[in-house]
Amino acid sequence: MSTATLTRPDRARVTSWLQNYGVYLAVVVLLLFNIAFTQNFLSAANFRTQLVQAAPVCIVALGMALVIGTEGIDLSVGSVMSVAAALVPLYLGAGPVMVIVVALIAGVASGLFSGFLVAQLGIQPIIATLALLVGGRGLALVIAHGQLVQLHNPDFLALGTGDVLGVPIMVLVAAVLSVLAGLLVRRTTFGRHLVAVGGNRPAATLAGLPVKRVLIGVYAMSGALAAIAGVLSTARLAASDPNDLGLLMELSAITAVVVGGTPLTGGRVRVLGTVFGALLMQLVHATLIKHNLPDSAAQMVQAAIIVAAVYVARERSTR
Repeated sequence: MSTATLTRPDRARVTSWLQNYGVYLAVVVLLLFNIAFTQNFLSAANFRTQLVQAAPVCIVALGMALVIGTEGIDLSVGSVMSVAAALVPLYLGAGPVMVIVVALIAGVASGLFSGFLVAQLGIQPIIATLALLVGGRGLALVIAHGQLVQLHNPDFLALGTGDVLGVPIMVLVAAVLSVLAGLLVRRTTFGRHLVAVGGNRPAATLAGLPVKRVLIGVYAMSGALAAIAGVLSTARLAASDPNDLGLLMELSAITAVVVGGTPLTGGRVRVLGTVFGALLMQLVHATLIKHNLPDSAAQMVQAAIIVAAVYVARERSTR
């Protein structure tokens, strides 16, 4: 018996372990590296900054994980954030609650549109959401007349800069939504249907599961979560900037999901892994910047991480 044959089971176990727990190990390694080599990394202000910056990616990635769990993809999340940002100045006079409600309606409507194209018309998810990726940002620019608007409402700005018992509101929102997403996937019938649809859609259809409703539902949730992230990011920036808000967010969210262990082939959703994937991406970016490497270097590292995560997932799926 050859050495390759003898080591194949070990290789399979390592691959499985990396997909299940690699993101947690990577976060720990990065934390230890920064504690040892990055000045002032252990300060409370730095930890607050890292968590606040990771929060919008985490929120959007949660919705992306649900979509990918059905073997889909949502490229429109950044544009939905942009639309939400463009709507803020129009309704801020009625109060922050009205802003949130209007943004959620816009996000859900965007998701329903994508879900309809995918579920009812059978259009490939990447094509359906690509249409909104382009058209959504164009709509946001039309709403905002292509201009950045400074915001001064203290109640609204508190969503981005305020805290509760020392914990930033943005981080609390991300944490609550993460818990709810975890409960949805693990404890509800909808979550079980989601996994079944992603695992084998023809079989789910033959079994009488509401495949179309599940598909439309996950895209609507993704749109809603992207809208929430857009509102929070706008509050943190104290400005509505549909030109730049949410740019490349779809890539950051997909990276967090894939690195967190959710396979692009669907049939599985790892919520906690997604959260840690968002934290990992933020730590990678912050580490490179703090060590005087350009932002382009962070993007290249992110690309390498994506390739590695997809390779690990592919290796496991072929065994």
